[in-house]
Amino acid sequence: MSQYYELGTVTLWNPSNGASRLFLRQVRLFEEELGLPSGIGPMEADECQITVGLLANFLDVLLVRRASTHHAVIQALSDGFIATMIVVAERAGIEVRWPVPDAPVWGVADVWGEVREHARRLAGQMAR
Repeated sequence: MSQYYELGTVTLWNPSNGASRLFLRQVRLFEEELGLPSGIGPMEADECQITVGLLANFLDVLLVRRASTHHAVIQALSDGFIATMIVVAERAGIEVRWPVPDAPVWGVADVWGEVREHARRLAGQMAR
């Protein structure tokens, strides 16, 4: 069994029910944390519609929030979700705007390099 994340009639991602359930719970958690909608609608009849403008704004704010924290646990808990969101956003035609961290400890390339690489690897594993 699987579920569909769609932009109109185009399927952006077709994960298993378990992966989808976990992802949607993370989406709702980050919506609450950021105080704004993600553009990822409710799952109805195994389909979820995506609103590009809301998703683009959500991703921008999510990345700024991640760039502004130096808390290692928050970074670790956020990065996998961010990598998954990047794959969905790029498949929706959204250009990812990588913010410069407030006070990079490791340098910008190191901070976003790992997340970019994680997203690249995930893209090859996230079925459409």
